[in-house]
Amino acid sequence: MSTISIRPIRSEDDARIASIIRSCLNEFEAPTCGSALGDPEIDFMSRAYSGERSAYFVAEENGVILGGAGIAQLENANSDTCELRKMYLSKQARGKGVGNGLMQKCLEIARSFGFEYCYLETFPTMLDAQKLYKRSGFYYLDASKGGTGHTACTVWMQNDLNHAD
Repeated sequence: MSTISIRPIRSEDDARIASIIRSCLNEFEAPTCGSALGDPEIDFMSRAYSGERSAYFVAEENGVILGGAGIAQLENANSDTCELRKMYLSKQARGKGVGNGLMQKCLEIARSFGFEYCYLETFPTMLDAQKLYKRSGFYYLDASKGGTGHTACTVWMQNDLNHAD
């Protein structure tokens, strides 16, 4: 029986994570403009999340990267708010608890960084992801926060990190 591990991203993971992100976004027909497809950080995630109060994790099984998720300060927002960023899973990883494991790791690290709120943006078509977010303590917002530039993401959610999930 194989074990799925969750660990910090390394530079050798960058190409695989970029491929997973692009594949997921194309699967859900995300536009290049106004979505993560236009973010230059996709090709060097290990560097993009090496700063203070940011982290990116990958899920790995038998040496194969299955997906990833990260936490970083929400741009143009109060210092108490982070963003769950670039949470994408390969098709073969979905429905196996991989997303839940990544989510719990991200929320744990967000709390340890001192964030009080975790914000995310997603597409209305990503219904399974929204179910995971709700199970993890996220609730819907009426408007976007910060300034991510992801105008094509029209579903906004937030988790109050210091309340029970």
